[in-house]
Amino acid sequence: MGTPEPHQTPGGERGGRPIRFVLVQPALPKYRVPVFREMASRGGIDFRLLYGEEPGLKNVPADGFVAESAPMRHLRLRGQPLFWQSAQTRSASRDVADVLGMTWNTRYMSGWPALRLARLRGVPTLLWGHGYSKNESEKRFRLRVRMGKEATAVLLYNHTAAERVIEAGIPRERVFVALNALDQGPIQSARERWISEPARLEAFRREAGLEGGKVVLFVSRLDPANRVDLLLQAAAKIKDRHGALRVVIVGNGPDLDRLRAMAGTLGIAANVQFPGAIYDEDRLAGYFLASRVFCYPANIGLSILHAFGYGVPVVTGNDIASHNPEIEAIREGENGLLFRHDDADSLAQVLDRQLGDADLSARLGAGAHRTVMERFTLKNMVDGMEAAVRYCAASRAR
Repeated sequence: MGTPEPHQTPGGERGGRPIRFVLVQPALPKYRVPVFREMASRGGIDFRLLYGEEPGLKNVPADGFVAESAPMRHLRLRGQPLFWQSAQTRSASRDVADVLGMTWNTRYMSGWPALRLARLRGVPTLLWGHGYSKNESEKRFRLRVRMGKEATAVLLYNHTAAERVIEAGIPRERVFVALNALDQGPIQSARERWISEPARLEAFRREAGLEGGKVVLFVSRLDPANRVDLLLQAAAKIKDRHGALRVVIVGNGPDLDRLRAMAGTLGIAANVQFPGAIYDEDRLAGYFLASRVFCYPANIGLSILHAFGYGVPVVTGNDIASHNPEIEAIREGENGLLFRHDDADSLAQVLDRQLGDADLSARLGAGAHRTVMERFTLKNMVDGMEAAVRYCAASRAR
């Protein structure tokens, strides 16, 4: 994959002028603010974000970087959603950008003309995205690769997806990886506060009914795709082996009523808590630090890095392709465990093993924390982005 080193001497492609990197994105969600702030702090890069409005994703104010609203048109053709973001074509100009970054999504109809305009006008382009879509057809994947070949470089969230697009024909030197990361600052601050006050954590355990250390935690939206029902089924199978077993399901969503009813039907209502959606990090910290394991049966993503930040190992299904890119963070036996996809018996066996072995839990927890502090860091993520931007900027001189 691409080899340019990040943190090169400040300065742009010529005459010491910073590289004007314009990134056009569908939205400005809260979890991306630290990433863009770090990008803007890199010497020799003049970063500007243009963002639209994506349904279901709340925009937040920019903090530490320049950002402007760039409205999108939402279209439908034969029942399929399509998008047009004029900022993509407007930014394909040497008067605006030295490097133009865009979403790697074939449904953005403005992306194709923007790539061609940029090439005609000598503006290097960087496409940023997953590089795949769940349940994607071969035809759709070929179209995605074709779009990637039109760009100067592509930037992906993990190495697995990167290798796949390389095999599909995008030259290795034009493929970069920015491992998706969370800002661990708030998480580590909350973790350290609680750890420094063991009496507070013990009081929380007592008040929340989580004494005994056999706590399985889930934190996310309660959506059927996340298969929390498998967790309840598995808990019913092992509750008699772990008398202090508690399953804490933090979140809200369309699956809540069904899950509550299922806990009753399975006879584990007394073992299961539904505290609702919690967004305050300090409050969430109490639940994470009271837990032995974080279980997210299917469709897991950034929640891996959230749990790892507290030193809590993760248990999830072994159908890797069905998860989000952050699944690459899990190394079985090092920071988490996998069960057979869609198999409640297998999940029960894995949870039983993990809950019954305190030494295993401690070792996996240490590995989990090490993973986010050493590998899946904000710095490493932006290093990957910076290397891709510098490669693009340097391509004009080749």
